[in-house]
Amino acid sequence: MSFSFFKPSRPKTPQEVVKAIEDSLNALDTKTVVEVKALEKALEEVEKNFVTLRSMLSGDGEAEPNVDQVSQLALEICKEDVIALLIHKLQILGWEARKDLVHCWSVLLKQQVGSTYCCVEYIENHLELLDILVVSYDNKEIALNCGTMLRECIKSPSLAKYILESACFELFFKFVELPNFDVASDAFSTFKDLLTKHETVVAEFLTAHYEEFFGLYEKLLTSSNYVTRRQSLKLLSDFLLEPPNSHIMKRYILEVQNLKIMMTLLRDSSKNIQISAFHIFKVFVANPNKPREVKVILAKNHERLVSLLNGLSGGKGDDDETFEEEKELITNEIERVARTINLDT
Repeated sequence: MSFSFFKPSRPKTPQEVVKAIEDSLNALDTKTVVEVKALEKALEEVEKNFVTLRSMLSGDGEAEPNVDQVSQLALEICKEDVIALLIHKLQILGWEARKDLVHCWSVLLKQQVGSTYCCVEYIENHLELLDILVVSYDNKEIALNCGTMLRECIKSPSLAKYILESACFELFFKFVELPNFDVASDAFSTFKDLLTKHETVVAEFLTAHYEEFFGLYEKLLTSSNYVTRRQSLKLLSDFLLEPPNSHIMKRYILEVQNLKIMMTLLRDSSKNIQISAFHIFKVFVANPNKPREVKVILAKNHERLVSLLNGLSGGKGDDDETFEEEKELITNEIERVARTINLDT
């Protein structure tokens, strides 16, 4: 008696996997999706191909990924313009397929082939893809997926620089206040990464776009939304107090309008906001080169400011003794300014 066995199917090559992904994504075009069944079948095919891609990029739980295969996949995905296709078709995909795509995206962007990160380089040559990801915050169905993909892109200084200087960047000032809390929070995470991940890039951007940026940022600091006020104030101190931004800080603390905003925030009903505001306010006061306009504001309001500061106690992250010492120094300086400046002139 003879037995015949099915041979196990030959594993697909990276080229075959990428071709299958490309074909299945292209099958989602408008001519096909008119028929519901055809769309369902095409989406199933995409999902199956993404599972294969994910397994090849990250391993299947039993075997580690093959390094050469991973490199080949990254190269092939760029060569065949599949990166662009992934972004263009994201909105049509199902939940599972999106999840797998986001995972694969993070792995692909980290792949260094030779001396270059080929997927990052591909996006550098197709920067409009970043614009698509940014504006997708307006679509709550895919906003969180796109946010994760954007933050992966922002790890690259060149891609972060493009977003900061693009017309789309201004949209973040709207996105961080969207009514959907999850989307607004995700947008703020991306906004924060843009302003904190690459110090030199951020310093150059703030120098070149100082007035437009802080004009928009003021609206966040004075927002009626508590979360927006608190997050934007904390972020402001995070990037203003970075050494490469010292020249930006020096400019910021010369402006009376900025001082008035901090004084308003010192009176906020939230203790957390009061503490964060104090850490920026103290720089205005401690500045040895305060312009007369700033001294006048401090002098006119010195009694109220001293009373506010006396009632302020340190937050969780503050060393109590250091905080009290700083508060005393700032209080003394406000009183010194009030004694020495002539408000009549």
